[in-house]
Amino acid sequence: MEQQHEAELIAAARKAAVQAYAPYSDYPVGAALLFEDGAIITGANVENASYGLSLCAETNAVSKALGEGRRGGLVAVAVIGPEGKGDGAPITPCGRCRQVLNELAALGATDPLILCVGTIEVRRMTLSALLPHAFGPAHLH
Repeated sequence: MEQQHEAELIAAARKAAVQAYAPYSDYPVGAALLFEDGAIITGANVENASYGLSLCAETNAVSKALGEGRRGGLVAVAVIGPEGKGDGAPITPCGRCRQVLNELAALGATDPLILCVGTIEVRRMTLSALLPHAFGPAHLH
């Protein structure tokens, strides 16, 4: 992935995090999905007083993409947490979000690059490295 595209994707995730609704954790997260056609779809975490109903940034971004008719073509994802909180280490998608991202990636037979953004470092890995031996649509046929 070109450095310029990576920087744009991270900037979009950072901008999305500003829109997070995180009154309980005070941990806003932003996600940005890059598609083959250059489109970037973003999402932010949305918390709920009934904690189990909260939605992660990646899940919201995938839902938005699917709602806009996107079926596959996912090439990269950037995920960023709040700056100045924690130890500044890169954050990775939670298990649920890895599965949700896998579903979208499987629709286009892609293995997207995941940019896990921290204060100092960006950790780069494929979705298959984050979710080895994933369960997906192909298992249902």
